[in-house]
Amino acid sequence: MIGIELLKTATQSLIANKKRSFLTIIGIAIGIAAVITILGMGAGVKKTLYDTFGSSSQGEQTTEIDFYTDDSISTVVGFTPTDLANLRQKFPSQVTKIKVIHDQTGLSLKGQLGNRQQTITTSLLKKPTEKIKILAGRNISQADLFSNQAVALLKDKVAKKQFGSMEAALGASLSLGSNSYRIVGVYHGQSTLDSYGSLNRYGVTALIPYQVYYQNQTEDSGNEIKLTFAKGANASKISKQLAKYLKKNGSAAHAGTYEYLDYEKALKQASATIGVITGFISLIAAISLFIAGIGVMNMMYISVSERTQEIGIRLAVGATPQNIMVQFLVEATILTVTGGMIGFVVGAGLSHLLAPLLSGMFSGGINVKAHISIGAFLLAFGVSAAVGLIFGILPAKQAANKNLIDILR
Repeated sequence: MIGIELLKTATQSLIANKKRSFLTIIGIAIGIAAVITILGMGAGVKKTLYDTFGSSSQGEQTTEIDFYTDDSISTVVGFTPTDLANLRQKFPSQVTKIKVIHDQTGLSLKGQLGNRQQTITTSLLKKPTEKIKILAGRNISQADLFSNQAVALLKDKVAKKQFGSMEAALGASLSLGSNSYRIVGVYHGQSTLDSYGSLNRYGVTALIPYQVYYQNQTEDSGNEIKLTFAKGANASKISKQLAKYLKKNGSAAHAGTYEYLDYEKALKQASATIGVITGFISLIAAISLFIAGIGVMNMMYISVSERTQEIGIRLAVGATPQNIMVQFLVEATILTVTGGMIGFVVGAGLSHLLAPLLSGMFSGGINVKAHISIGAFLLAFGVSAAVGLIFGILPAKQAANKNLIDILR
């Protein structure tokens, strides 16, 4: 009953100074919201990465081995059915699955354009693009992609050189691999290379549908494989041994190099980097909490000076200095905890709104979602309560040390 009465009295005192209390609560809420937003987004990125690339629920691990050709326009395939069979035989009990990954969206291939054999640089479209200017014909549409139409867009300079004019290129045939594509449009090409030295998506010779290109590709050949390991297997060590084996015995060892990617190691490095960034930004947010705490202290000092008569009356009717100190500490804590809970709700909402924007950092359709844990809630509650106690203690002591005789004078 005493505790309930104490809370009731403290709440009434804060309500009596609505504007001052509101501004103090806002200061705490902003600091907590900033911390929760950063923590939620950071935890979301970590969880997304581990869910996508980490060990499965059964404890299985995954790594990747890629083949890079020495010649950028080479059509040599790094992994053949024979290579995959040999890899499966090396560690049959530890490597549970080997799968060729087809996710390259920029290729350089030997093909035929009209009646001429030449090297064709291509970008594979997974969805229609409005980022190019069509100079003749039409763009590749969603209907083309949905129905797997073998259509293509040709770069303007190539169309003029090969066919004499852009209009003459329309309806012509472009052969790549086992597919033949009908040219439906000519677009304005950009520079051939981007700032990283890679093929620019809109500066290549042709744009073709992603699904059409890969639909006739064999599942047991390609330039990138994903390996799944049994629970307890040393994925990093085995992947290193397999890459070393391929460098000597791979079918394309003479034409390029085999490199392995250890997902677990990469995840640990990414997690550490995210942790450092999160910690740094949280430190900045902590400074705002410190400033808000000073605001709490200032408000409580003002409250003590304004309520000198109230303190004197309470002392006169039997209240102890300890009762007075607890009263003001409870008021400070109510202020900061209220701000903390508001900040937690706002921060959780902001992190869920902003986290999807980070999806652009990843390829392959990976969607980032914020992750707010119970630990984040406890952190918000604990930090806000601590701010109230730490910054409320001095004003509370000042109130408790008021001398009844001095007050009566």
